[in-house]
Amino acid sequence: MKWFYQFYEQIAPTPLAHWLETLPAHLAKWHKEALHGDFKKWCKLLEQLPDTAPSNMDLLNEVRIGSAADITDYQQKQIAGLLKQFMPWRKGPFFIHDIHIDTEWRSDWKWERIAPHIRSLAGKTVLDVGCGSGYHMWRMLADKPEMVVGIDPTQLFLIQFQAIKHFARNQPIHLLPLGIEQMPALKAFDTVFSMGVLYHRKSPFEFLQQLKDQLKIGGELVLETLVVQGDENTVLVPGERYAQMRNVWFIPSIKALEHWMARAGFKNIRCVNLDETRLDEQRRTDWMTSHSLQDFLDKDDLSKTIEGYPAPLRATLIAER
Repeated sequence: MKWFYQFYEQIAPTPLAHWLETLPAHLAKWHKEALHGDFKKWCKLLEQLPDTAPSNMDLLNEVRIGSAADITDYQQKQIAGLLKQFMPWRKGPFFIHDIHIDTEWRSDWKWERIAPHIRSLAGKTVLDVGCGSGYHMWRMLADKPEMVVGIDPTQLFLIQFQAIKHFARNQPIHLLPLGIEQMPALKAFDTVFSMGVLYHRKSPFEFLQQLKDQLKIGGELVLETLVVQGDENTVLVPGERYAQMRNVWFIPSIKALEHWMARAGFKNIRCVNLDETRLDEQRRTDWMTSHSLQDFLDKDDLSKTIEGYPAPLRATLIAER
């Protein structure tokens, strides 16, 4: 698929080159399976996005590409209408020619909390595992890394990413529709991010090893996940649902997670942020109109989910391979 050819060319002369032994086959298989239903429709809608010449791009303070002055009123309405076809928009926000994609999550708040604690990404090769539609990848790009690669198997997230990239072409940023289990042990990335994924994995130790296998020796892992209060033996294993999510398996305490990471072979492990998810950080918007956090908490006691578990508490840990 044309979206991936540029990536193949860019990694050919790099330490990621041996990924080309398996990657094209994985993506060809994915593409064959994807060519039906909504994905085919979304691709046709993407082709209708007008070509524009953005006069500015701010990735340091937000993800803002172009201004309304760059385009006609008709084009702005056309772009907004097409981008609305790719709802729900979960992670953001984005500003495209002054069109505000007001996403469910204020992902900019999360980025502002963790950015002061991570190593400089300048000139580095970066991987974002479970990147969603790629919001944090765009923020990473402000630090001028050599390349930012995201993996996420969700079709809609790939479409949303490509919609944003349409207005910021020729940037060293790529999203591949893969899961971490489809990646070889590349051991080639300077920094690996994994934000909001660990609790969705049935085997957290296997997942930590998979993350470690992508890092160079001395490389940095940035891991953000749900946690609970407790000691190193405290791990919540929810029932069928946690905050209405079906696929939540393990929610450890910070001390338990630090212990897991040490057992997986990481070093210099430290927690750099602990934050309760607020109702103004995850909420329903015009770009995500279905249920959100306020529907997942006990209306009489916001410290609990509707199932009676502790409300979402998120920690970011940083470690080295």
